[in-house]
Amino acid sequence: MMKKNLILILLACFAFAACKKSEKLTYDSPDNIYLNYNGGSADTITYSFAYVQGVDRDTVWVPVIISGKRVNHDRSFILKVVDTATTAVKDLHYEPLKETYTMPADSGVVHVPVIIKNTDKELENKSVTLTVRVFGGQDFGTNLPDTIRKKTIMFSNRLERPQWWNFWEGELKTYSRTKHQLFLITSGTRDLVDLSTPEYYLYIPRCLYYIENTRTFLKYPFDWVRQHPDAGYVLTKRADNSGDYDFYSVNAPDKRFLLKYFSSVDQYRFIDESNKEINM
Repeated sequence: MMKKNLILILLACFAFAACKKSEKLTYDSPDNIYLNYNGGSADTITYSFAYVQGVDRDTVWVPVIISGKRVNHDRSFILKVVDTATTAVKDLHYEPLKETYTMPADSGVVHVPVIIKNTDKELENKSVTLTVRVFGGQDFGTNLPDTIRKKTIMFSNRLERPQWWNFWEGELKTYSRTKHQLFLITSGTRDLVDLSTPEYYLYIPRCLYYIENTRTFLKYPFDWVRQHPDAGYVLTKRADNSGDYDFYSVNAPDKRFLLKYFSSVDQYRFIDESNKEINM
């Protein structure tokens, strides 16, 4: 009987110790705040106005996350520009950030709008960076690592050669930013499938369809403009007796593509940024 009581006492002690241990593991740290996008793993997000012709500003939504508990009242935090890691110029390239931002009651995340601008012509030749860092302010701690409190937005108004172009170079031929832009306008897609991915063959017919749309446009640009009035693009003859035309969006008349007339063959060809004919 004594042996049985001893076992019961030992079990009670273990249970009591386990309860005490659980109490110690209860979350009781100050609430912190951090930035998160692209799964939280990327330090930089890239953006190009070249994908959205005719837009002079756009919004990059930066998710701000709570590390801690949600509460039933609003809380404030601070988002600042990191000057030492920023090449963008305030007012020229982005709108100033607010003094404080609000994490709504009962929320664990809020998306902060960062307004970037496309009013600098130099963005067609270079990229600029805007780095922001979040601070806890009066309602949150600022104890989390800088790597998850600081993020960089890199943006421009130019295109860069995409990875998928390498796999389709046999169809697309030599890369140029002008050809890439015309592809975006006329193909019906921004991307082609990476031929190294599993089951890539299922998407080949669709990719070839996109490529053929651009190829047809390059051969018959006047027909394309007539057949796609809703696209908002026009061809305007230049007033220099050259027979050349400008192709552009009515929403972005300053961004023009040269369609040059070659009298020797009585044909029109688009010219890229290196003054070379665009062929596919």
